[in-house]
Amino acid sequence: MKLFLKSFPEITIKSRPVRRQLMRQLGKNIRTVLHDLDPELEIIGDWDNLELFTALEDPEQLQEMYARLRCMPGISHFFQVLEYPLGNFDDITQHCKAHYADLLKGRTFSVRCKRSGKHPFASGDVERYVGGRLREECGAAGIDLRNPEVEVRFEINGARLLIEYERHQGIGGYPLGSVEQVLVLMSGGFDSTVAAYQMMRRGLLTHFCFFNLGGRAHELGVKEVAQFLWKKYGSSHRVLFISVPFEEVLGDILEHVDDSHMGVVLKRMMLKAADAIAEDLQLDTLVTGEAVSQVASQTLTNLAVIDRATEKLVLRPLVAEHKQDIIRTAVEIGTAEFAANMPEYCGVISVNPKTKAKLGRVEHEETHLDASILQRAIERASYVTMDKVLDELSKDIQVEEVREALSGQIVVDIRHPDQAEDQPLNLGAIEQLDVPFYAINSRFKDFDPNRQYLLYCDKGIMSKLHAHHLLHEGYANVRVYRPDTVQRPRASSHA
Repeated sequence: MKLFLKSFPEITIKSRPVRRQLMRQLGKNIRTVLHDLDPELEIIGDWDNLELFTALEDPEQLQEMYARLRCMPGISHFFQVLEYPLGNFDDITQHCKAHYADLLKGRTFSVRCKRSGKHPFASGDVERYVGGRLREECGAAGIDLRNPEVEVRFEINGARLLIEYERHQGIGGYPLGSVEQVLVLMSGGFDSTVAAYQMMRRGLLTHFCFFNLGGRAHELGVKEVAQFLWKKYGSSHRVLFISVPFEEVLGDILEHVDDSHMGVVLKRMMLKAADAIAEDLQLDTLVTGEAVSQVASQTLTNLAVIDRATEKLVLRPLVAEHKQDIIRTAVEIGTAEFAANMPEYCGVISVNPKTKAKLGRVEHEETHLDASILQRAIERASYVTMDKVLDELSKDIQVEEVREALSGQIVVDIRHPDQAEDQPLNLGAIEQLDVPFYAINSRFKDFDPNRQYLLYCDKGIMSKLHAHHLLHEGYANVRVYRPDTVQRPRASSHA
């Protein structure tokens, strides 16, 4: 099977060397992301589109391939093609008719032809001829160039005719790794996850820096959403997740900083720590999810004071976004449910927060802080590559596993809803609940304390992590369900 992959339109206006470099990077990324599905995958082309050849025939594997390509930065859209020798206008009509005839009956349509190479005719000539013939021979309701029900698409490429079908929309942007690297300050909420996605979509290699204010539960939640973002949109490259223990720094601020300046000082301490980490990683740019005036610390005046904590460039891709637009994007990219279930850690609550803080006053407040505490937090930061982040979390965790669910026990499927729907568990008479992993911690308190709950996911990692956290929180009625391999549904990329 052959796919045509079209690049992001901005790539087509680049100089010849840059354009070729961007397309080669895209091809490399595709091979990396799809290697486990098809090691023999072939990609050719390095100009305005790529041609992908695969021997895959299994419908589930093909759908998984399409899903990954739809989320890959750099791809505007892609489609399957049927290739024929060009021939004359009648030949083109017959090939289009063979594929589209059934789709056109009783419907309006248009014909779209893209042409490259030298030919004794224009694209419009082909469109009018093929459109007229298809209208006469296929029982179509008519031609509608503005809002057709069906679009007959094909491309004339030199001496080849490429009939397009099953078009898929990509996310556009530049190929990941084709631009610089950045360090994103990640809280796991709506704003930081959308900011990270926008950086990845723009081709920036995005490392994640998390400031832990809420212990293991906070770290677990943020690592899960960061891993989700990386797996879905950036798995062509290995990037880092850095976790900085910041509870002691927060305590120092609460004890020694004037109440009205706490928010600004906390943001500055985070930037100072991020600056040191970025310097160690040889990164020049920091990214935050701040938007103008969303909270008191994000007025233009306060943002300017916060930025003075570092000499590095601070990017704020959401700076002029409305909150509802940010939430809408989070829904589209799949991080909204994570953010909505992320625990709140409002350690710094100012009764009368300053909206126009003065740099001199802020720096004076910071003289009350113990500099060694911030330095100690930086030195204690942990670094792990995103492909290992969940494995690291589950290391040395001891949780009881059961191979068989018994009558009276409840199996809780904590997989992503898409996966649970595509590959449902079949447990017969055993009671079952579907509670996604990003919601299990907040909802478990409502479960019957007299029942036994078995957490299930395909690989056992997520269920093990959440069972351990719940046990740590004092719930004794939770275990991990790990049935025999033959009884499990087929694994999916959502696991």
